[in-house]
Amino acid sequence: MDISTIGSLTNASTGSAGAKALGKQDFLNLLLKQLNYQDPMNPMDSTEFTTQLSQFSSLEELTNINSTLSDVLAFQQSMQNASVANLVGKTVKVEGNTAYLSDKADINYELGGEASIVEISIYDGAGRLVRNENIGAHSEGDQHYTWDGQDSSGNKLPQGAYTFAVEAKDITGNPVSAQSISSGTVTEVLFEKGLTYIMLNGNTKINLSDIKSIG
Repeated sequence: MDISTIGSLTNASTGSAGAKALGKQDFLNLLLKQLNYQDPMNPMDSTEFTTQLSQFSSLEELTNINSTLSDVLAFQQSMQNASVANLVGKTVKVEGNTAYLSDKADINYELGGEASIVEISIYDGAGRLVRNENIGAHSEGDQHYTWDGQDSSGNKLPQGAYTFAVEAKDITGNPVSAQSISSGTVTEVLFEKGLTYIMLNGNTKINLSDIKSIG
């Protein structure tokens, strides 16, 4: 019986047993069976036998390595989960254009250059424009605007999540890049299908990789 026979036995065994994979003990059992049923007049030569033992040794090493890596990954995941849980209650900034209004709302953005005009537009949950304001000139870099929670007519708006857009222009009227940044308090950490998310202000789910800074 040559090694191709082992392959045939392996396929038959796994097919009839369901989804059970061939383990190192199964491999050794098949090798012993091969020696037991070999033709005495045409025994396996030493080179072929050594090759099969080498394959068995490689299988065992790979199995041990895989087990070790699984343990390392599980430990790493548990350490990450414990670390991320400490974010609850902290203020973070993430990529996005959502601002949460309680009494006031923080609106953060980043300018790609010097701007002589910065205009902020705020929208409610239905996408309606509720406030539009020109806040004047600002320098390049991270910027902050505190919205008082009033619409363009001075009416106080209910608390909740709002979205915003920032448009900036330089002194010649050319557009300046403006990246909106959301901020909020982490109220919950979620672990779903191997991925980690944080919940901002109880209503906005954010991927952990989107965090820009932690306050």
